[in-house]
Amino acid sequence: MSNKQPHELRSYRWFGPDTMRGFSHRSRMAQLGYRREDIAGKPVIAILNTWSEINPCHAHLRERADAVKRGVWQAGGFPVEIPAFSITETYMKPSPMLYRNLLAMDTEETLHSLPIDGAVLMGGCDKTTPGLLMGAISVDLPAIFLPAGPMLRGNWNGQPLGSGTDLWKYWTERCAGTITEEDWNAIEAGIARSPGFCMTMGTAATMTALAEALGMTLPGASSIPAADSNHVRLAIDSGRRAVQMVWEDLKPSDILTLGAFRNAIAVDMAIGGSTNAIIHLVAMARRRGLDLPLSAFDDIARQVPVLANIRPSGEFLMEDFYYAGGLRALMAEIRDLLLLDCRTVNGRNLGENLEGAGTINRGVIRPRENPLCESGGTAILYGSLAPDGAVIKTVAADQRFWQHTGPAVVFRDYRDLEARINSEDLAVDENSVLVLQNAGPVGGPGMPEWGMLPIPQKLLRRGVRDMVRISDARMSGTAYGTCVLHVSPESYAGGALALVRDGDIVQLDIPNRKLDLLVPDAEIARRRAEWKPPAPADQRGYLALYRERVTQAHEGCDFDFLSRGGAVTEPEIH
Repeated sequence: MSNKQPHELRSYRWFGPDTMRGFSHRSRMAQLGYRREDIAGKPVIAILNTWSEINPCHAHLRERADAVKRGVWQAGGFPVEIPAFSITETYMKPSPMLYRNLLAMDTEETLHSLPIDGAVLMGGCDKTTPGLLMGAISVDLPAIFLPAGPMLRGNWNGQPLGSGTDLWKYWTERCAGTITEEDWNAIEAGIARSPGFCMTMGTAATMTALAEALGMTLPGASSIPAADSNHVRLAIDSGRRAVQMVWEDLKPSDILTLGAFRNAIAVDMAIGGSTNAIIHLVAMARRRGLDLPLSAFDDIARQVPVLANIRPSGEFLMEDFYYAGGLRALMAEIRDLLLLDCRTVNGRNLGENLEGAGTINRGVIRPRENPLCESGGTAILYGSLAPDGAVIKTVAADQRFWQHTGPAVVFRDYRDLEARINSEDLAVDENSVLVLQNAGPVGGPGMPEWGMLPIPQKLLRRGVRDMVRISDARMSGTAYGTCVLHVSPESYAGGALALVRDGDIVQLDIPNRKLDLLVPDAEIARRRAEWKPPAPADQRGYLALYRERVTQAHEGCDFDFLSRGGAVTEPEIH
């Protein structure tokens, strides 16, 4: 039922008044080929489209935007497709994470400054989901998220391939000399077979799943493969629902409660989600004015089993997950751990949306009595090396290293790592702890996905496939290994990580959530007194703004002037 009258639409402020500006706005719509009655009294729905010809994950979104428009027209709305900054994980350097905040600003300012009543947010590649949602949360207009969907499974030599995960796997084998050049080329040709984002449980699949768990998508939306015809119907339905949300005045602030974020964390743990989700959820919650400390992730992780048997933690791929029942089926398995009264964009609560959901393939979505891992796939570590916290994806780590003490092998930055990691003279063995400095939010810049430090080739040849690795960087959600990430404060800002030296003893204790540098306090104090910040990078434009205003990992890496809640005032029209 409608709660709002046509003259109460936000767009009426532009198109309705009998003023000079109203004349100007209406005449320009006529310039676009529309009559006054085409738009009068209809919600204007922005279709924010992150399609780009250099973004393979979103290659199909140009066509999907047309399907969204059909839905908007069918429901009596007026659709306007607007390009949004397209962040492609594959090509943007030095790190796509640099540009999440730029997309969030683009989204917020587009929705704020134009005659928009509601929005359909189209994205899926890693940073586009949180970027779009962060902007929509800040402006707080009715909005619904349309996930781009995972690509079809890859294929090589009769074996399914998963993007990212199998790249790391077979690159390691190539470095070890166990596969041929012909094999490598065939894998390259077979790993990406359709539009859509990575079909492993990487950051893209994780974040679209969490958008659904938060209540910002239609039920089941996050699991549908990009190439499936159901994805077209989802686009139409999302357009229709966006119009209805405007009349109901259903906004992100009505949906994104603290309970909704706790649901998202629980789902993140149950799917064995990407560690990157922690940074993004913290940033999104802060946009909503909510405090989401790292301790909340650890508390929930201890209660939630990993049930999604999806690479890199498991065996299958996202296409299999969809056929097995998708996210609704997985959430139904942990419904007792969820807050079911949380509202969602379809107007119903989460519990109602899970009615009738069931698992079809128990090998892909495990039952509670046979989980992939007894408790959540992520742990938060604290200690002298990470006073503000660090993150590790436990479900992707070798359990031999869950409690490990070893000497540090330190690389001052990624260039140093590339120059020395495969040197035969490097003093390293399988018990060493590889440490990478200056790869954090400011030091990277943008926390590049360098956290899965490569195993030295001389150890690969001896059969070593995992080691303890520590950095202030991030790691691809498709990656694996005993990699401690997001060490905060970062080394570039003078965090304890900056003070580690070759041979220092580092202690990792996952069961007790500890990460410590076993060096006497007096020696640490001496090093800190001698430490000097790196020379500031010669940056301009957006990068200069980023380095100056970005927050640390435990704060979500948002800009300090945006990472706070509060209503956005309406623009004056003169």
